[in-house]
Amino acid sequence: MKTTTKKLIGFALILSLLSAFPALARGPSSEASRLQTQQSVTKLTTAEKDSLLFMREEEKLARDVYIELYKTWNMNIFKNISSSEQQHMDTILKKINLFGLTDPSLSGIGSFTNSALQDLYNKLIYQGSLSYNDALTVGATIEDKDILDLTNAIKGTNNLALKTTYQNLMEGSKNHLRAFVGSLKNQGLEYTPQFISQDLFDAILGV
Repeated sequence: MKTTTKKLIGFALILSLLSAFPALARGPSSEASRLQTQQSVTKLTTAEKDSLLFMREEEKLARDVYIELYKTWNMNIFKNISSSEQQHMDTILKKINLFGLTDPSLSGIGSFTNSALQDLYNKLIYQGSLSYNDALTVGATIEDKDILDLTNAIKGTNNLALKTTYQNLMEGSKNHLRAFVGSLKNQGLEYTPQFISQDLFDAILGV
């Protein structure tokens, strides 16, 4: 009887310790993960925050332009890539929430907090309305610029969470660039990069 009582007391003591120190209950790996997340949040600089918020709206610009170009030309390349851009937007939003920032993205199609992106959107929509080939060129231009901006964002941060996110997004943008440039070639047209270097452009296309 005494042995049973001692066991019950010991078990109750263990439970009380775990309740008092929840980190022990989670284990060292989960605690390390929590501390790593806290560190990544606290180390985000003003420049990194600005870049993250800009990328959110730039991905929205791509999505919104492709949505409108699909309405105009009814070509699946715009529909498919607009869906991919929505995924990019969602990925960026997760990081915005992680770092406790305010999402700058407006709900309406073609509406932007960033005035420069608003002006660019208006310009691209007009250009893309002129012809199907112009619309494909607009797509290539967007991805061209996106790759440059992502490259600069990667260079401008030491935060591994952001670097990984931007690198993944860049791979998607490279695929989109290949798709638009390939479609232009099918039309007998060539695209000349306006933002990234010719060497990088050739490397992406495997030239």
